[in-house]
Amino acid sequence: MTAGRFDTAAHARAMRASGFWLDTSYDEFLVRAIEATPDKPALVAYRADREGARRIGWREFGDLVARSAAALRGLGVEAGDIVGVQLPNWWEFVVVSLACNRIGAVVNPLMPIFREREMGYMLGFAEAKVLVVPKMFRGFDHAAMAYALKRECPKLQHVIVVDGEGDDGFEKMLLSGSARIEPTPAQPLLAPDAMAVVMFTSGTTGSPKGVMHSTNTLLACNRSLAGRFGLVTDDVMLACSPLGHMTGYAAVMLLGVSLGSTVVLQDVWEPKRGVTLMADEGVTFTAASTPFLSDICEAVAGGAPRPSRLRSFLCGGAPIPPVLIERAARELDLKVCSLWGMTESLSSTLTEPARAHDKSSRTDGRSLEGVDIQVVDFDGKPMPVGQTGRLLVRGAQMFMGYYKRPDIETFDAEGWFDTGDLAYMDDEGYIRINGRTKDVLIRGGENVPVVEIEALLYKHPSVAAAALVGYPDARLGERGCAFVVLRPGAGLTLDDLQVYMAECKVAKQYWPERVEVVADLPRTPSGKIQKFKLREAAAKAG
Repeated sequence: MTAGRFDTAAHARAMRASGFWLDTSYDEFLVRAIEATPDKPALVAYRADREGARRIGWREFGDLVARSAAALRGLGVEAGDIVGVQLPNWWEFVVVSLACNRIGAVVNPLMPIFREREMGYMLGFAEAKVLVVPKMFRGFDHAAMAYALKRECPKLQHVIVVDGEGDDGFEKMLLSGSARIEPTPAQPLLAPDAMAVVMFTSGTTGSPKGVMHSTNTLLACNRSLAGRFGLVTDDVMLACSPLGHMTGYAAVMLLGVSLGSTVVLQDVWEPKRGVTLMADEGVTFTAASTPFLSDICEAVAGGAPRPSRLRSFLCGGAPIPPVLIERAARELDLKVCSLWGMTESLSSTLTEPARAHDKSSRTDGRSLEGVDIQVVDFDGKPMPVGQTGRLLVRGAQMFMGYYKRPDIETFDAEGWFDTGDLAYMDDEGYIRINGRTKDVLIRGGENVPVVEIEALLYKHPSVAAAALVGYPDARLGERGCAFVVLRPGAGLTLDDLQVYMAECKVAKQYWPERVEVVADLPRTPSGKIQKFKLREAAAKAG
């Protein structure tokens, strides 16, 4: 990477001159859709705890956004304020997101799996003014957690509860009034270069980092995906990947809004029901991690109706087994397109549908329009074709930096971002991720905060030393294995460790799923734990 300061103004000029940044708002696309197809469904929302679906046409969607925007303004939400949204894939999530955009506020999508430990840090660091949560979801009392967190977060002024029956209920707080804030596409309150979304990502330094994106970067992602897949207004998209993750938020929800398409929402992934609603709703496109694809194939093989209109599947988060690519093509007539991306760079590389059969199982795609990638050695020199090096990325979809962390050096002078991944490139420009320079464990497409979990392991009274690594899993890509050195006379089982994780109020998806008790951890002469040896041991034992 080239030393020096990145010229963000020159980058912005280049993105506009190349046509990748449009300087518009999502309200403009909303207005177009209302004018063109007012009664066509914008959202079809399925919930696991209810029969049928809530169907919201574009005209009604616009009305819900206008009323919610006015209500949020009435609660004191101003331009630049942060609104936390910890909701499943419910229509309320989409309405709040567009309402925030309209008044210039910033959306902070939060995964429903987060518990007090993650939520307390994120809400406090972001200084969120409003938090929107479900009353209950999957047996967990989110409203109770939200109010407990409100007492600890002085900046958090309002909790809004979907399904709430009191004064804090979503319907009463956001939809009961007559005030409206209409769209002003020509003069949006949210500047196209301003922070529109802050999404936390698990880093390698302990605390999650807030990744900032603007309307321009998000729309650049939408346009490149639409172009590569040939998506249009008539497409029907399934949002089964969480909206609290960039796959669901940008690559499905906002993509659908930008095209004026129909977005079908499924809040709890249950394969047979998911495949059935794909067939019933005529879903043509979805984006999710590899386990979802395997589940779809199994569901159809088990008797679920084949989703005959589903033609494209954007698949990322873990390598796709060749047999799964072939099975999806043979049994579903489905083109599975491999993708590499990250919260910071959104959708960076993707396999074209026409090359899905021969490239998706062997590569992670080639760069999307507006995105540049290169593979370099540790001195920054380009690597020859087929040789592994550090993967760098730059372009129209790159984030604005880390929220309140100007100390983190993000880009070099030429705008390159070091992804922390190792990769090689073939002679057609397709890349393959084959290692990491950073300490990351990716379970089912979700980054596990390794450093934070290890810190908790060290605090356990039975543990003298610990390390967390990933081991291969056919469905999730990786699972977590904790290697621990015990204190004299102590014992520790997996059940013990999971009880401890629950007591620490850690999201269940982050809990280690195996424990290996060892006499010592392998270390370098300087004392650094050799995690590659632990990964090898975990893979052999698995």
